[in-house]
Formats: sequence, C-alpha cells, structure tokens
Amino acid sequence: MRAVITVIGNDRVGIIAGVSNILADSNVNILDISQTTMQDVFTMVMLVDIKGLTIGFPELCERLEKKGVELGLSIRIQHEDIFNSMHRI
Repeated sequence: MRAVITVIGNDRVGIIAGVSNILADSNVNILDISQTTMQDVFTMVMLVDIKGLTIGFPELCERLEKKGVELGLSIRIQHEDIFNSMHRI
C-alpha cells in the first residue's frame, strides 16, 4: 500500500524534517521524494509505503495537517490509487 504526500507553502527551515519525523514515528517508509523551491514557494511530493503504518490512516492525515498548520503549509496525503484516479486525463 502506497500513498502520495504533497506539501506546498512558503519555504522555511525544518519542512522536510517535520514531515519525515511524523512518517518515521508512524513506521512509514519514504520511497521517493521530489522537492523544489521556486523563489520563496516550497513544493514537495513524496511517495510513501504505508503497509507498516502503526496508527490509523486518518490519524496520520491529522498529524500531517497539524504539522502543516504549525509550519504554515498545506500538507495532504492520499492513497496512491485515489491520487492517480484524480489526475488521469
């Protein structure tokens, strides 16, 4: 089982660490990561393996959203199949 995490907002110190710590604490493995900063806007997409998740998926969503509020970012997670369905033409 895999999921896609998207992070968007103003660049600042600690974004990757904040998200990665939540994932590590929940036993989620990062499979792939792409991040860039365009002027002051930070964007990141992560593909993660959630089969070892030690908390419920809704709890993980809540923790990531809370971290987003704390850092002034939009952080969203979706199951990979839902993400792919939403982005097909």
